Amino acid sequence: MSFSLEELDRRVAVRASASPDESYTAKLIARGVEKCAQKLGEEAVEAAIAAVAGRKEELAAEAGDVLYHLLVLLRASDVPLAQVMAELESRTAQSGLAEKAGRPRS
Repeated sequence: MSFSLEELDRRVAVRASASPDESYTAKLIARGVEKCAQKLGEEAVEAAIAAVAGRKEELAAEAGDVLYHLLVLLRASDVPLAQVMAELESRTAQSGLAEKAGRPRS
């Protein structure tokens, strides 16, 4: 069996519709976009630290947390995973360097 990001997104959707008393996902979303973003940031930092330290098993676990919390944040922000995947797909038509050079400067 191969577990996919889309399957994780479906599970997040189901859990998001549950009661916040019964679902960590629903509880996070009920606390708002800011809390969801905070949790994503915390998990991303933990993943980066594990990578720099060369702790591969920990990095794999933290990467799972990053993906989960990213999907929760997307749901809380009403941005479907399909929109993100379409954005990624559109970027495959050119090299990463060309795509980055074409971005507006801020």
